[in-house]
Amino acid sequence: MCNPFQRAGRCLVFSAAALTLFGAQAAKISMESTAPTSVVGMVPQALAPKWAAAGVDVELALGQTLTKSLLKIGQGSLDSAIIPLPAYNLLVAGKGPYAQLGAEKGKAMADNVRSLFAFTASTFHPIVWADSGINTWADVKGKRIFIGPPAGAANAQIMGLIKTASGFVEGKDYTGVKAPWGVAADGFKDGQYDVYVGAYGVGSQALAEISLTRKIRILSLPNRDEPPAPLGLAVGRIPAGTYPGMVNTDAVNAWNTLMMMGVHKDLSDDTAYKLTKTYFDSMAALKAGNAGLAVLDADDAFSGLVAPLHPGALKYYKDAKRAVPAKLTTP
Repeated sequence: MCNPFQRAGRCLVFSAAALTLFGAQAAKISMESTAPTSVVGMVPQALAPKWAAAGVDVELALGQTLTKSLLKIGQGSLDSAIIPLPAYNLLVAGKGPYAQLGAEKGKAMADNVRSLFAFTASTFHPIVWADSGINTWADVKGKRIFIGPPAGAANAQIMGLIKTASGFVEGKDYTGVKAPWGVAADGFKDGQYDVYVGAYGVGSQALAEISLTRKIRILSLPNRDEPPAPLGLAVGRIPAGTYPGMVNTDAVNAWNTLMMMGVHKDLSDDTAYKLTKTYFDSMAALKAGNAGLAVLDADDAFSGLVAPLHPGALKYYKDAKRAVPAKLTTP
């Protein structure tokens, strides 16, 4: 059961019964996501009342570690969660945070997971204080760099970004520092690391406020090449002047994170259909109502998806006459 006072995060319950007086009894599902102020947290929060209106009560727990959420889906103790794409691949292989499972058990867990849709979420912002003396990637050698939460999928993504930008390897050329997303910004302000690779929606108000306290520089990737496919990332850009205290005079080449809505394979086809349809039907309203969700794009539905589509989601795409990649139609 969802406990609104749970230590790991907060829980929100949206009831269709409170929004409709008549109609079939609503389906009830559990769902997890991460920090409530991130794009990954804002998407299910914004959708939950719309899902309720469509007949799906969502018990949403925020502030969760998404690699653990994926494992819960695989175990059958959670219905759905926002999942980083690399986490699924790691579970299949029984590696990274799932190394103790091994490949056989990891693959068995992954076989219980299905996808509904993908979306572009946050953009990695490699941030330094403008007066730190760090002006280029060459200057980060020997420094302390925030590389994401412990046991999170972001570790490989951020280290891959650093290696692409500088050629540097964690533990050899710099010291990687891990901490939960929720305290990462405070750690940077307190001087616990020299470079803070934060995950924000472009134009984030939270980052704008940080830049007002002290000017920042965002380190740019040297080019706009596609990220390595296993990292589950896409090319992005942060325009100059995006933040009031940003000293960059040119646009910053960056990488965007890709996420998928993952569900257990035994979720009913009707519920999966409603979750998927409501996302696309509500997208324009979500973007109009929250600037942080402007990154959402219906064309990203299959971007980097790695788990097979749930039959309910597949039915929606067929009804919407959208071509579905063959690799996503076979479990």
